[in-house]
Amino acid sequence: MPIAGSVAKPVRGPRRIGILGGMGPEATILLQQKLLAAVAARDDADHIPLIIDMNPQVPSRIGFLLEGRGADPAPVLAAMARGLQDAGAQALAMPCNTAHHFAPAIRAAVDIPFLNMVELSADHAARALAPGASVGLLASPALHRTGIMDAALSARGLRAIWPDPDHDLLEAIRAIKAQGPNGRSRAALAAAARDLTRRGATLQLIACTELSLIADAVPAGAACADTLDILVDAIRDTALAPPLPEHAR
Repeated sequence: MPIAGSVAKPVRGPRRIGILGGMGPEATILLQQKLLAAVAARDDADHIPLIIDMNPQVPSRIGFLLEGRGADPAPVLAAMARGLQDAGAQALAMPCNTAHHFAPAIRAAVDIPFLNMVELSADHAARALAPGASVGLLASPALHRTGIMDAALSARGLRAIWPDPDHDLLEAIRAIKAQGPNGRSRAALAAAARDLTRRGATLQLIACTELSLIADAVPAGAACADTLDILVDAIRDTALAPPLPEHAR
């Protein structure tokens, strides 16, 4: 309790954000680069403090969800979330759309906010589009299998459209994981975006952070938003929000 007549001092500095990373590593590095660019910093101390658990050994989401093999990623992600909270993180974020299928396990493991990229991206689409509009998803078939993006868009009066066929994007994602951005993956992303445009997608979401690495391959005529950019904005806004006075915490 503050002393009578005193003014409560605010908690100083940006909030520390914990990142559940490594899915994949290059996408987590891209998140860091985008966060650096998102802050109008004059010195080091102006940037957002991060605690990053770069864990490429999280069990394969594609293997578990799409192919029915391997361990359940949920316990590993929950343990990562607890570790980040124990290390001082004040909010969590995870730059992997498919892994958001396991968001309930992450939220149950901690007492701090989890910035849900899927829900944030659906909110973005709802602000941009009229009810009933179609949103194209440039993403892993594993995300399609979970249904979480479809459900988030449907709850906001929007309809999800997925590329046909979707296995080309799966191969593109695997190739990026193995060798980084490459020509075949760029061609697959461009073809999928053109397919979604032909089928009536008013807005397209890049909803795989591997594909964020080649976002410039989406044809210029396709209205497109990157879910990684949406998450970056949420991390920045959460970290830099005005601090609460100590008595209100």
